[in-house]
Amino acid sequence: MPKISNRGETAHSSPIRKLASAAEEAKKAGKKVYHLNIGQPDILTPPAALDAVRNFDFNILAYSPSNGYASYREKLPAYYRNFGIHIRPDEILITSGASEGILFTLLACFDSGDYVLSPEPLYANYLGFAGMADVQIKPITTTIEEGFALPTIADFQRALTPEVKGILLCNPNNPTGAFYPEATLRALAELVLERDLYLIIDEVYREFCYPEDAAFFSALQLPGLDEHVIVLDSVSKRYSACGARVGAVLSRNQTLLTTINKYAETRLSPPTFGQIFAEATLQTEASYFETVKAEYRHRRDVLYGRLKAMPGVVCYLPEGAFYVFAKLPIDDADRFCRWLLEDFSYQNQTLMLAPGTGFYATPGAGRQEVRFAYVLNVNDLERAMDCLAHALEVYPGRQEGELVDRLVGLLVNH
Repeated sequence: MPKISNRGETAHSSPIRKLASAAEEAKKAGKKVYHLNIGQPDILTPPAALDAVRNFDFNILAYSPSNGYASYREKLPAYYRNFGIHIRPDEILITSGASEGILFTLLACFDSGDYVLSPEPLYANYLGFAGMADVQIKPITTTIEEGFALPTIADFQRALTPEVKGILLCNPNNPTGAFYPEATLRALAELVLERDLYLIIDEVYREFCYPEDAAFFSALQLPGLDEHVIVLDSVSKRYSACGARVGAVLSRNQTLLTTINKYAETRLSPPTFGQIFAEATLQTEASYFETVKAEYRHRRDVLYGRLKAMPGVVCYLPEGAFYVFAKLPIDDADRFCRWLLEDFSYQNQTLMLAPGTGFYATPGAGRQEVRFAYVLNVNDLERAMDCLAHALEVYPGRQEGELVDRLVGLLVNH
């Protein structure tokens, strides 16, 4: 048969979805599977937005403009002003989810072989899209023990080489739940200006920031960076509307937006029904977000409390988004996550997790780590944690005893 391309053979496999077939087989076998692997909330989508799609009167389902419907882009600035972001409709380009926005941005900003700095663990699909664009992700590793805090400016400076042309962040962070406050971003901005870099920030979780003493601060609020900053956005998470596939690229760099629009024209248009839905979401009352944010905070506290109570589990309390990235007393996260679906059952139930290795650009990193998405109601979260606690007790590759022995040996030798 003809040879598969090198690009295809080396494509990054999503840790979020790569075990989907095993999950389906588990369900066929009669098991209840709790999906904590993917950021698909069970929060109800705003009914008015769904009604807008149901009641849309049309005779022809036509293309929209390549940069999105003008009526939607003209209404979006009012939404962003709620966060202190002042942006014009012509500085917004609508994409097929934030995913397409990531790819278009990488293609427009960087040449083949250029490097982009990004703290890891990082959103796994950044690696996939970087591969498509032939851009290299250069990671700076963060740790659970330090709360996955953004690396210091000195760390970024040490990582900068002539091949590095930009910095890519997600704030609040997927997969770690880390939140980068205003002071941190301002310090990073100075480096971006000094080295003339692009600063690309994925802000799809801006509604879900939990610190009481720190409000969300957008990269678009950084002074003097109009030509440098690109913000990625999406309706998927804030409205529990992952299937709408409507995102946006925001930038005051008109030359860059014109370039990105070339790719937008090539793919013709973003989804028509998705944009009808997205425009209608802008009527959503503020109370919706208050309720949803409180619910996620409660789920976070429940999940974190259960994980902290499990022997050998290491995690920290995330400050944003709806993920916990934890280290488990296991030999191999990929093996453990597959074992949960193929070989484990507790009261005819199991859970699906995302292995940590897929969220690292560094080979071999994250082998004992997994991402939990607390997108299920508390009752289901509790049952999923019951399954996990039992699984960690019976998993053949449990490593806690070995780790304890090593620590004891170190203390004795010291």
